[in-house]
Amino acid sequence: MNKLAVAHYLCRITVSGSLLFLIPAIVSAVYGEWDSVRVFLEVAAGVALVSAPMAVIKPKDTDMFAKEGLVVVALLWVIYPVAGALPFWLSGQIPSFIDAVFESVSGFTTTGSTILTDIESLSHGMLFWRSFTHWVGGMGVLVLAIAILPANKGTMHLMRAECAGPQVGKLTPKGRTSARTLYIIYGVMTIVLTVLLVLGGMPLFDSICHAMGTAGTGGFGIKNTGIAFYNSRYIEYVLTAGMAAFGVNFSIFYLALTGHIRTALRNTELRVYLIIMAVATVLIMAANRGIHSEFSENFRYAVFQVSSIMTSTGFGTDDYALWPEFSQMVLFILMFIGACAGSTGGGLKVQRVIIMFRSVKKFVRQTLSPKCVYVLKGEDKSMDTTTVHGVQTYFILYIGLMLISLLLVSVDNFDFATSFSSVVTCINNIGPGLNRVGPSENFHMFSGFVKIVLSFDMLFGRLECLPIIIMLSPSVWRSKF
Repeated sequence: MNKLAVAHYLCRITVSGSLLFLIPAIVSAVYGEWDSVRVFLEVAAGVALVSAPMAVIKPKDTDMFAKEGLVVVALLWVIYPVAGALPFWLSGQIPSFIDAVFESVSGFTTTGSTILTDIESLSHGMLFWRSFTHWVGGMGVLVLAIAILPANKGTMHLMRAECAGPQVGKLTPKGRTSARTLYIIYGVMTIVLTVLLVLGGMPLFDSICHAMGTAGTGGFGIKNTGIAFYNSRYIEYVLTAGMAAFGVNFSIFYLALTGHIRTALRNTELRVYLIIMAVATVLIMAANRGIHSEFSENFRYAVFQVSSIMTSTGFGTDDYALWPEFSQMVLFILMFIGACAGSTGGGLKVQRVIIMFRSVKKFVRQTLSPKCVYVLKGEDKSMDTTTVHGVQTYFILYIGLMLISLLLVSVDNFDFATSFSSVVTCINNIGPGLNRVGPSENFHMFSGFVKIVLSFDMLFGRLECLPIIIMLSPSVWRSKF
C-alpha cells in the first residue's frame, strides 16, 4: 500500500473539492442570506487549510494501482459527506450533527432519504446545497476531480473504483478525457432539463434544484409536498422522461453523439430497462384502476412513480403507500432491479440482473446436458468469466450486508416493513420506503445509531461494497505491495 500516494491524492482532491462550497455561498449571497454565506466560506477555508499541506508535499512514488484507487475512493466518500454536513450543522438549520451527516450522505450518494420534517424552513443556500450534493455525487466526486486535475497513471483505477456497474470501460483512450466527456454530457443534459422545467412555469431556482436532483437521480425536493406542489402534468412528464434518461448508461449517449445510433439502440441492457419500465407501468395501472379511474390520471401517476423508483430518484407525486398491495410490491421489486450500469441510478443494475438470469439459464442447460458447452454472451460477445464471478460475489455481499443491516436497524423496534424497506431503500440509494419511511414520511424517528448504520448502507450501495470493505481491511493497510 502506497500510503503517501493515497494521502497526497486524497488531499489534492479534497482541496479542489473545497471550491464546491463557494457555489452555494454565491447562491446565498444572491438571496441576501449572509449567515449562510459566512458558514459556506468558513467550511471551504477550513477544508482547504486542513488538506493543503499534504496536497502540496508530493511523494517520490506517486503510482496508483487498484488497491490505492479503492482506498482513496472509500476515504473520499467518507470525508466529503462529513464535510458536506458542516454547513447544515454550523448554520443551526440541522441542529444534530448525526442528522446533518445523514442528510449529507443521502445527498452525495444520491439516495434522497431525509430527516427533515419541514424542508421549506431551510434557506435558499442550504436547499441549493442539498440538491447540488446530488449533482456532484451522481456522476461521482472523483470523476469530477479527474476531469479537473492533471492526468495520472492511476486515473482509470480511481474511475473503476467509483463508477457503478459490473463493467467499467473507457469512453475515450484517456481516463481524464473520459471523465470530461462524461461531465459534458451530464452538464448539457442538466441544462436542457432546467430549461424545459422553466418553460413549464417552474421558477428558475426550483428548476435548477430539481434538475440537479433528477440528474443525480437523488430526489431531494425543496417543497414539503414534493413535486405534487406544482400540480402540473407537463412538469411531471418532463421529470419522468428526465429520470428515465439519467437512468441510462452514459456510454449509450456517447455512442449516439458519435454517430453510432444503431449500436446504441441495439444495447441489450437499454432494451430490457425500457421493457421493465413499460411492463411495470402497465401492471400498476391495471391494479390502480379503482384509485385513478381516468386513464390519463392513472398513467400519469403510474409512469412517474415507476420512473422515479426504478432510477432510484425517489420523487413522488402520489402517496403510493395508499396504493393496492400489488402496486407497492411492483415498486418494491423495482427498488432491487434499479437503473442501468454506468448511469447515476442505484439498485442492483439491470446489467447484473441480465447476467444473473443468463447464469441461471446456463446452469439449468448444463444440468440437463452435461456434455454440452454453453457460453454466456453479452452484446454478441463472450462474457468474461471474471465479470460473471464479480456479479455473483457482489450479490452475495449485497444480501449479507442487507441481513446484517436489518438486524442492526431492528434495535429501534419498528415494524418489519419499516425496518426492511429502510435498509433496502438506503442500500439501493432509492429514498422513500414503505410504512414509516414511505413517500409521505421520512427517517427522523430513527435513533442516532440506526441513522449511522443507514448512512453506511448508503455508502456501501453507492460504491457497491468493495471500496468500503477494502478500506476497513487491516491487511490492506499492512501490505507493502
